Amino acid sequence: MASNTSKTARASVRAGQAGQGGALSVLGEFKYLIPLNGGKHAYVRNLTNGKTAHLRTDSDAFVEEIRVLAAAGHAAKIRAEINNLATTYPNDGWEATEKRLVAAGVFEG
Repeated sequence: MASNTSKTARASVRAGQAGQGGALSVLGEFKYLIPLNGGKHAYVRNLTNGKTAHLRTDSDAFVEEIRVLAAAGHAAKIRAEINNLATTYPNDGWEATEKRLVAAGVFEG
């Protein structure tokens, strides 16, 4: 008997099930930060809980979200991503954002 679901749908379900149980399968480069509004806001993608938060980059909530990710072992990659954003968007305040995170002790292991 033929299946009513397409190959793509079945593959999508299998991929979704593979991510359960704490395992993560990502093709390509995973971005933790998606800059918004000239660097004033950002989406922060959290691998530990699977959620994406929309936060002001100068807020305590942003610092705490980055702290959670850094504590989970993603500090070096997040810091490199922030430095890349500072280079790519020099007028968006990413250098100041990094300085705030460093001052808060987020990247200290």
